[in-house]
Amino acid sequence: MKYPLLLSLCAASLLFAGCGPKNESTAPAVTANAASGPVEFTANDSMKYNLTRFEVKAGAEVTVSLTNMGNMPKAAMAHNWVLLKKGVDPKAFADAAVMAAATDYIPAALADQVIAHTKLLGPKQTDEIKFTAPTEPGEYHFVCTFPAHFLSGMTGVMVVK
Repeated sequence: MKYPLLLSLCAASLLFAGCGPKNESTAPAVTANAASGPVEFTANDSMKYNLTRFEVKAGAEVTVSLTNMGNMPKAAMAHNWVLLKKGVDPKAFADAAVMAAATDYIPAALADQVIAHTKLLGPKQTDEIKFTAPTEPGEYHFVCTFPAHFLSGMTGVMVVK
C-alpha cells in the first residue's frame, strides 16, 4: 500500500468525526451574487464545510473562498472545494478522485465534469476562485475530493435560480 499513514489518519478521523452526511436541513445557507461579495467557506479537521447550500443567480459572476481552519498536516487533512456540472454523480466523482493524488485529487479524466475548484489546502491556507454560474437553473453539487471527506459529509449544493 502506497499511503498507509494517510489512510490510517483518514480512518481515525472518520471514527472521531462520525460517518455519513449530517442533517442538512439545519445547515446555514447564503445567497451569493456579484454585489454581495464572496461566498466564504471554511473547512476543519472534523471534515465539515461551514455551508452546505448557497444560491446564485443564473449567469452571475461568483467568487468562492475556502479557508482550511484545521491544524492537521496537509498530507493527513487537506481540503478543497470542487463544483461539479449539473447531473454529475458526486459520489462517483469523489470515488475516482481517491486515485488522483498526483493531481491534487482532481481526476484528469473527469476534468470536463468540473465547473470550478480551489487548490488543495493545508492548515490555515486560503484560496479564492471566480467563475460564472451556469445559466441552467438547478442544483450543482460541490465536494471535497480528499480521500474519505465526501463520505464524511463534505458536500453540498449550489442552487442556480
